[in-house]
Amino acid sequence: MVNKTLTVVLAGGTGTRLHPLTEHRAKPAVPFGGKYRIIDFCLANCLHSGLRQVLVLTQYKSHSLQKHLRDGWSIFNPEIGEYITPVPPQMRSGERWYEGTADAIHQNRYLLERSGKSQVLVLSADHIYRMDYAALLAAHQARGAAVTVACMTVPRMEATAFGVLAVDHEERIVSFIEKPADPPATPGDPEAALVSMGIYVFDLELLLSALEQDAGRNDSHHDFGKDILPRLLTSQRVMAYRFGGDTGRVTPDRYWRDVGTIDAYYEANMDLLKPVPPLDLYQVDWPIRSYQVQTPPARTVPGRSGSEGICINASVAGGVVIAGGSVQHSILFPQVHVGDETFIEESILFQGVRVGDGARLRRCIIDKDVVVPSGEQIGYDLERDRSRFTVSERGVVVVPKGYQF
Repeated sequence: MVNKTLTVVLAGGTGTRLHPLTEHRAKPAVPFGGKYRIIDFCLANCLHSGLRQVLVLTQYKSHSLQKHLRDGWSIFNPEIGEYITPVPPQMRSGERWYEGTADAIHQNRYLLERSGKSQVLVLSADHIYRMDYAALLAAHQARGAAVTVACMTVPRMEATAFGVLAVDHEERIVSFIEKPADPPATPGDPEAALVSMGIYVFDLELLLSALEQDAGRNDSHHDFGKDILPRLLTSQRVMAYRFGGDTGRVTPDRYWRDVGTIDAYYEANMDLLKPVPPLDLYQVDWPIRSYQVQTPPARTVPGRSGSEGICINASVAGGVVIAGGSVQHSILFPQVHVGDETFIEESILFQGVRVGDGARLRRCIIDKDVVVPSGEQIGYDLERDRSRFTVSERGVVVVPKGYQF
């Protein structure tokens, strides 16, 4: 089935809830986990699932994302029909930007029509998970589905941020409500709800027809969850596919996170530091690929005071130097420099950050190329931090890219 499938990755959202990390980059291009970008996870899933024709629909502040695709994902061979191609808005159907997830694909329908494929896999570029899409596609075919929606169970009161499904005895979707204030519970479990993961398989001709009809409606948001899927339920066989039920070749960690807020992003990074991380990044035949800057190995060295550089339960990328400081339960991206007698805990430092001697950082995210002065403290006085930086609901301090102290 994979050779009959065109993959479309939606990567054009503004990511306003991740500000200031999205001030200069698209949400899918936000760094994650010490060496990756968020989009790397769905693209790695495509790679390992055997999907070799991938369109990435870009829009908002897309330069960083397109540069990353060029540098890290120019791995397919166009001579045999393989590609990962960024597609910005081209104004082919009017002078407007993408106005919703469905509209983004509708504006590029000519790419679908000339693809020669019989079905389309629609993905979001801003979730952290591993999934064998080949198993999803096989289930779509085996059930004779016109549309298949990947879904998972979450606590009911968390389902307000998702599209919530109800299914019958054969897993056919009978209702789809986008972000309900009072999510309906799953049968037999009043505290849980079944939610969409934003992963859809469509028969190509059906998708083109549904998008064309939606484009002509003035009352539409031009969105899959709000408009396209609810309208198809009564006329088409729309099936649910439960994430983790058939894992295919990937180890069954069943981890999926929407990192759309600062707190969600921070917690997903911290998940990687647990003694047994809930997301398995170490499956040898399912690595998460990314662009990697060429750096020497990370190292710890004594500082001028004679203090030893210390690293405890931390993820440390290449090119990092910890010169007499202490780094605990933190994630350091490449080329970070930690000064003498510095203390860093529960923090995320992006590439090129330099932390001066004696500084103290706690529960903070420092974006690229920031120089933290000697003796500075961040994360200890949140009122002072709020006057300078963004502070999340749960008290995570975010220092924006290139900030000058």
